[in-house]
Amino acid sequence: MSKLVTIYGGSGFVGRYIARRLAKNGWRIRVAVRRPNEALFVKTYGAVGQIEPIFCNIRDDESVRAALRGADAVVNCVGVLVREGRNTFRAVQAEGAGRIARIAAQEGVGRLVHLSAIGADAEGGSDYARTKAAGEQAVTEAFPGAVILRPSVIFGPEDGFFNRFASLSRFSPMLAIVGGKTRFQPVYVDDVAQAAVAGVEGRAQPGIYELGGPEVRTLRETCVWLLNEIRRRRLIVNLPFWLGALMGGAFDLLQTLSGGLLVNRILTRDQVRSLRHDNVVSDGARTLRDLGVAPTPFEAVVGDYLWRYRPAGQFEEITESARKLNKA
Repeated sequence: MSKLVTIYGGSGFVGRYIARRLAKNGWRIRVAVRRPNEALFVKTYGAVGQIEPIFCNIRDDESVRAALRGADAVVNCVGVLVREGRNTFRAVQAEGAGRIARIAAQEGVGRLVHLSAIGADAEGGSDYARTKAAGEQAVTEAFPGAVILRPSVIFGPEDGFFNRFASLSRFSPMLAIVGGKTRFQPVYVDDVAQAAVAGVEGRAQPGIYELGGPEVRTLRETCVWLLNEIRRRRLIVNLPFWLGALMGGAFDLLQTLSGGLLVNRILTRDQVRSLRHDNVVSDGARTLRDLGVAPTPFEAVVGDYLWRYRPAGQFEEITESARKLNKA
């Protein structure tokens, strides 16, 4: 019988790619999520009955235990960028991660892969960084043989990075950013999935791996490239951190005053704090190449899904060719 893996957050941006690769390798997969009915699409990644979306609340011991009981391996992809109800940074990224690792060890699970983030730091300036670090500590204490992956900003067709800035550029002659000089090392989502699969299948030594692509660019440089790719001329304005913090604070206050009905997905104070620090692979860190994965340049992939943000969409290149013919 094929082996069984439980992927917490397996229908999310990264989790679905991990599920797809493991399904191709013959694994049976439980996709543990809060809303299984919204994760039914993952069933198409494998044969009939190979992938099963199930309910799980990682804030609850018995729910976590039921999801991983009998599993040979576990992958934790659950994380949050903003607080939403009871799903705070600490509840999800620190306590939830520790709970999964502790119960996995109790249930005799053979391998654990935990998705963290570059910038995880117990002394970090943001709640995001501190709770990521707390999650890593809880995982390693409960499950010393865990493989911990720290990706930089992740890109792919469903990403919230390139898609977000491209979408914003459609509605204003100006693209306002915070942390224009902050450096990023974008990593392809399927490269992260390959790294996770290496951990699940025992081809990775326990410990921390920092995952980044082959290019390091500032946020402003990335936005310049993006605007050129989608054929839009926009003034890029780098807002000072103090102004970004004021804006983030206002949006956070609006969420609080609404009783959580309005979730701040625009800009938070915590995100502004994170933007003060570079998001690149550390010197001497183990990387994708240590896992047998060749990093994919973002220029080779991003253009394939950003075409819809061009003025003429999929017909933009035809329009450009027609203009050149008219000038000839």
